Amino acid sequence: MKLGFIGTGNMAGAIMGGVIKSNVFKPEEIIGADLFAPGREKVKELYGINVTDSNKEVIEKSEVVIFSVKPQFYADVIQEVKDLVRPEQLIITIAPGKTLAWLAEQFGKDVKIVRTMPNTPAMVGEGMTAATPNEHVTKEELDYACKILSAFGKVEVVTEHMMDAVVAVSGSSPAYVFMFIEAMADAAVAEGMPRAQAYKFAAQAVLGSAKMVLETGKHPGELKDMVCSPAGTTIEAVGVLEEHGFRSAIIDAMKACVDVAKGM
Repeated sequence: MKLGFIGTGNMAGAIMGGVIKSNVFKPEEIIGADLFAPGREKVKELYGINVTDSNKEVIEKSEVVIFSVKPQFYADVIQEVKDLVRPEQLIITIAPGKTLAWLAEQFGKDVKIVRTMPNTPAMVGEGMTAATPNEHVTKEELDYACKILSAFGKVEVVTEHMMDAVVAVSGSSPAYVFMFIEAMADAAVAEGMPRAQAYKFAAQAVLGSAKMVLETGKHPGELKDMVCSPAGTTIEAVGVLEEHGFRSAIIDAMKACVDVAKGM
């Protein structure tokens, strides 16, 4: 196998789907381990990959291994497999709070590690992933890891001290955006719009607005001003949002997110 997964949950499934769809790997080149039988059988059925209940088997059979278990299980999983990790093997982690130094201490030997933080839009091929390698990863190996990560969205290499900020600005932020879409849709429903249609209008507005930021290169404030006509509807709405601390609430929420990430 070329690519292995320890853990076959939602994020692992998103990555599997992305790399297969992008022809980075074929299904028969991927193996996933999960103690939860329904979980591993689900990805086997969806993506046609090989599955097992043995984490050790994944390490033994894979060139690149993605650790896609919850952060609280990392220590136990690493303890189980560390003696089998080979010097040439590339390990990709996706756990918030688990630093390269902590990971190195757990493995207790020189291991090639790329620490990453993807987000759930990877499930629709629009993920945003940050990656930071340790000193044992070569440029070619980092490029290869980024090729894998870009199969389900965009990837940026960052310095490790930025990873907690990444958790807040992209790892957790889809939840904030979903709340925003839900609130806009609720308001539209209150005005008489059918709910399914309200979700479509709200979600497409967010999608289109994000695309404008990425493709025009304009400052978000400048794009906001383009919508705010003098004495118009939009500037009135913006004023209400400011009265309720819209931006400061988001900033405070992200600070709380960072604080939790640092303590994990």
